[in-house]
Amino acid sequence: MQWRTWQTHHQQRKRLKSVNRRMKRLRVEMKEISEGQREIKVGQKKVREKFEAIELECEELRKETILITQQTANTQIRLALMFQILKARQNQELDKATILTHALRDLIERGNQQRKL
Repeated sequence: MQWRTWQTHHQQRKRLKSVNRRMKRLRVEMKEISEGQREIKVGQKKVREKFEAIELECEELRKETILITQQTANTQIRLALMFQILKARQNQELDKATILTHALRDLIERGNQQRKL
């Protein structure tokens, strides 16, 4: 009878050692997984920060593009008015040249006022 209790006890100890080994292995794996997840979080945060910086830069570029487009349009209008003024003077249409000159001055003044804002 003692032999069987010793054998049963021995089997239980073997199973317990086996369970303990598995538990240690699982703890190590869980620790590695936790470290991996932490590294992923850090990487995601860096990517998010870079993405936000790129979005800000894109917005700035959009604003600059709009400004350049507006300035180009204003320059084209000014050049067209100047060309019409020169043409009117060449054709001795001084009244028309005066009206166009005033329009050009008004346009330039409005542009200066908008830049001050």
